Amino acid sequence: MGIEVTGVVGLLILIADVWAIINVFQSGAGTGNKVIWTVLILLLPVIGLILWLLAGPRGAASTV
Repeated sequence: MGIEVTGVVGLLILIADVWAIINVFQSGAGTGNKVIWTVLILLLPVIGLILWLLAGPRGAASTV
């Protein structure tokens, strides 16, 4: 039972991290900031995701 729960939780964290990384790349932040956020999310999946949700770049890049 523990393996199944861990697998589901791990899958949810992976999905949330991929979603966060996609949003980082779609943001209007500079390249350096995008790299820092991506590395932080990859190295610290749960903590990086929480930090990104609280303090990460907001909004999509403007095309105008």
